Parts: sequence; structure tokens; C-alpha cells
Amino acid sequence: MIPQRLAKALNEQIKNELESAYLYLSAAAYFHSLSLDGMAHWMRCQAHEETIHAMKFMDHLTDRNSPVTLLDMIQHKTRWISPLELWQDAYAHEQFITSKINELVTIARDEKDYQSEPLLAWFISEQIEEEATAAKISGEIDMVGDSKSALLMLDRELGGRAFPPGSPFDPLAYAQA
Repeated sequence: MIPQRLAKALNEQIKNELESAYLYLSAAAYFHSLSLDGMAHWMRCQAHEETIHAMKFMDHLTDRNSPVTLLDMIQHKTRWISPLELWQDAYAHEQFITSKINELVTIARDEKDYQSEPLLAWFISEQIEEEATAAKISGEIDMVGDSKSALLMLDRELGGRAFPPGSPFDPLAYAQA
């Protein structure tokens, strides 16, 4: 069984990951409202990924015979003044998630819970990628400034991100034939 202090923090991280998914779905709705459907698509893919992250923590608790407690979620933000503000917020949010993963590592080490280290090591690597991606896109949006044509080119590029097969966030998964 996972030490109680760590189990509590892992349950909190499930909430953080699900709130991340909710944030990215809000971002998708915002981008759809601007007809930036490529960015909206990217955010839907990201929402799927964050849900998978929550399930990894849930499975870890379950596999180690520790209770899973789904906590109340908070909707952090639903409106932005520009695509740049949204991408900057996405980057700041990923930095927040990184800080939470780092806290989990500290707790696991304090509690000498070595069985959690492989999972947490995966998340450390994942957060490097998450922050780098959000920072890169935020920088690109900043670079294009007021150029609508450059923004549309970036939108088209981000729309190329692939959903995992059968993703419930993919409109093709539930489209009527």
C-alpha cells in the first residue's frame, strides 16, 4: 500500500490532470469561436493526453491497493483576450503541473516509496516535453504578432496533430455515418 501522505497527493494529482483536460477543452472552445480549428484540434488532443495522465495515477493507486478519491474540480479559466494569452497560460499551467510532479517526487522519496519512482520518472520526462511544446508554440504566436496569415499558417500546422485511435475527443470517433 502507498503511504497515506503520498496517496493523498496522488489523488490530488488526478484532480490536477483532469482540471488540465478541462482547461484544454475550454481552450478548444475558445479557438473554435475564433475559427482557429487547427488550434482547437490541438487542444482536444491535449485534453485526451491529460485524461490519460489522470488514469495513469489512478491505475497506480489501484494497482497498489490504495483508495482512489475523485476530488472536486475547479474550472480555472474559460476566456482569453488573444491566442497569445491562451498559449502563455498553457505554458504557465504546464509549469504548475511540473511543480506538482516535483512535489510528488519529494514526497515519494521522503516516504521511501520506491515503487512510485518509475511512474514519477515518466512524468518528469513528460513535463519536459509539455513545457517545451507550450513554450515553443507561445513563442511562435508571439513572433507572428498581428499577422493573420502567419497565425492561419500556424493554425494549419497545429491541426496536424493526431488523435490516438478511438479517442473520445476526436469528432470522427462519434460521427454518425
